[in-house]
Amino acid sequence: MRWEDRGTSGDVEDRRGAGGGGGLRLGLGGFILLAVLSLVFKKNFFALLETGDGGGSAPAASAPPSPEEEKLVHFVSFVLDDVQDTWTREFQELKRPYERAKLVLFTDAVRSGCGTAEGAMGPFYCPADHKVYIDLGFYKELRNRFGAPGDFAQAYVIAHEVGHHVQSLLGLEERMAAARERRPDQAPALSVRYELQADCLAGVWAHSTEQRKILEAGDVEEALGAAAAVGDDRIQKQATGRVNPETWTHGSSQQRMQWFNLGLQKGQVQECDTFR
Repeated sequence: MRWEDRGTSGDVEDRRGAGGGGGLRLGLGGFILLAVLSLVFKKNFFALLETGDGGGSAPAASAPPSPEEEKLVHFVSFVLDDVQDTWTREFQELKRPYERAKLVLFTDAVRSGCGTAEGAMGPFYCPADHKVYIDLGFYKELRNRFGAPGDFAQAYVIAHEVGHHVQSLLGLEERMAAARERRPDQAPALSVRYELQADCLAGVWAHSTEQRKILEAGDVEEALGAAAAVGDDRIQKQATGRVNPETWTHGSSQQRMQWFNLGLQKGQVQECDTFR
């Protein structure tokens, strides 16, 4: 990916080494459960995790970031700004205002508007505070554990999470909450549709990068490789040796690649209606 080093974005909050604060820590399953409850009952169940100012001792001092990590921060900043500049233009065409999201960098654990979460759960978007959260160590996992290297694979992750922000601004969260309320037995399937839509929205941004000639050879394959690597079927197969579609939350590798590719090819938000 052709990118320019512009330093750290004004939309980045750097909390690396600051510790996760007080409150309980959520694993991925717990985070998803509270997200479902919050959407169904239209209440912030994450607030139950907060325990005041956290108390306790201050976090231990951490080593300064390496030059390689700082370069990664600058890359993440470039991608974040590029994705949000793209959505600003897209929202202008839709005659809607675009509110920029913040991206929070953290180490190991972080307190968000959705409670305290661990880096092990992976990057996530919190609709309560309109922020994307990412532990940069995830990119090492993406490369080494999931076999998805490359800078555009990293960019895809950011574009997917900002895709959730776009869903929030377009009122699609409320649409999904209403659907869950009507059919609570369909909650897992609705979650999959919601995540696949974010993949498609990431593809809409990728379409823009292709139009502006900042893609390089192999970039699309890197993004598709990342989408496939984090498919529920592949993750379940790696973890347990079995695949159980009834427990999926994000969709299969094939589904994730398919919807990202649709957004890439069409470049239009209207094509990303996974609820049809």
